[in-house]
Parts: sequence; C-alpha cells; structure tokens
Amino acid sequence: MGTASGAWIAHLYTALGAGTALAATLAVFAGEFRQAFLWLGVGLFIDSTDGVLARAMRVKERLPWIDGGTLDNVVDYLTYVFVPVLIMLRAGLWPADVAVGLGVAVMVASGYGFSRTDAKVDTIDYAFTGFPSYWNIVAMNLYAWRLPPATNAAVVAVLVALVFVPIRYVYPSRTRTWQPVTLALGAAWAVITAVVLWRLPAVDGPWLLLSLVFPAYYAVLSLWLTWRERRAARVRPWTS
Repeated sequence: MGTASGAWIAHLYTALGAGTALAATLAVFAGEFRQAFLWLGVGLFIDSTDGVLARAMRVKERLPWIDGGTLDNVVDYLTYVFVPVLIMLRAGLWPADVAVGLGVAVMVASGYGFSRTDAKVDTIDYAFTGFPSYWNIVAMNLYAWRLPPATNAAVVAVLVALVFVPIRYVYPSRTRTWQPVTLALGAAWAVITAVVLWRLPAVDGPWLLLSLVFPAYYAVLSLWLTWRERRAARVRPWTS
C-alpha cells in the first residue's frame, strides 16, 4: 500500500461516520429508534478508532492539505449532536412546549463547544474543556431509562450549561492519567451498552445499572483532573 493511499483510507474511515449519521437519521424518521442508536454505536466505534489509524498512517505528513481535525469535527457534530437531538425530539423525551427550544440550545451550545480553540487541551494532561457533547450517550440513556420528560429536560439543561463551564473532561484515548483503567472500563462499558441497545425496548436485568459504572468513573476522574490542574496553577507562581 502506497504511503498516500493509507492516509486516504484513514480519512475515508473517518468520513464513513457521516454515513452512520445518515443511516441513523433515516431510522429515526422510520420510528426505529433502537436501530438509530445502533447506527450511532457504529459511529462511536469509528470515532474511537480513527485517530489511532490516522496516526499510524501519518496523515498530517502524507496529506497535509487535508485537515483531519476539521473532518472529524464535522462528522462528530452529526453523530454526537444533530442525530441525538433529532432522536430526543422525535421520541418525545422532552416536554412538547420546550422541546424545540431545548434542541436549539443543545445545538448552539455544542457548536460553541466544537469551535473553541481550547476544546482539547494538553496542560497537565490531555482533556476536553467543558462538557464534550456526548449527546448520543445522553439520548440513549434517557430513552432507556424512560424518565419523565420534565426530568429529561432538566438533565439536558444542566449539561448544556456545563458546556460553558471550564471543567476538564477525560479524553479516553489520549488522557494519560489512569489510561489503562479508563480504556478497560470503557471497553467493558461499550460491551454493556451494546447489550442494552440490542435488548431495547426491554430494559430488565442489571444492564442499565452496570452501564452507569463507567460514566460515574469518568465524572469523578474528570473532576479530579480539573482540581489537580487548578491546584497546580495556584502553586506554580511560587515554584517558578
């Protein structure tokens, strides 16, 4: 395989995520929400693995005129924001009188989050700044847990606000702190989530509760990373 051809394949692999967004959108309009989530799961797998492929193929060196980061953001906005918002609207997960406004709030806040130059930072450790628009995961959990629409709206409103709060969130494939634990728990969570999605609309058994283990770990580690960075920033002037 030629050097440039490998880089093209890596970019094509990333771009295929847009295809999963289209497939998920068609499933939403057909009322097949389980199928839509499965397609988003495929998109999540692509997003979780395309960076490794891109670095292995040295895409920045071999195709310097293509910005893989921009391509990745375009695809991610579709799979992490647009389609999940569409699902939450069409599935009636929010109160009807606030649904459209809340959907607009999610998309606007996420547009801000994606466009921040410090959205992905490497200070003490590599991390996201502000809630990293995991709306695909949010939508799946709200759909599976079948909470009251008002409760769903409150959860989403809090997460929209957190987009603007400079908390450091774990970047699973690049945050070095506890990375082996993060990857192991993340892999287990992916399997559990796949089981949850495959069994929908059935939600009996331990799977839903088990699916919360990794998000809880993720939240605690993210808060600890934020505290550690801020503590270092306070100490640094005295040690320089």
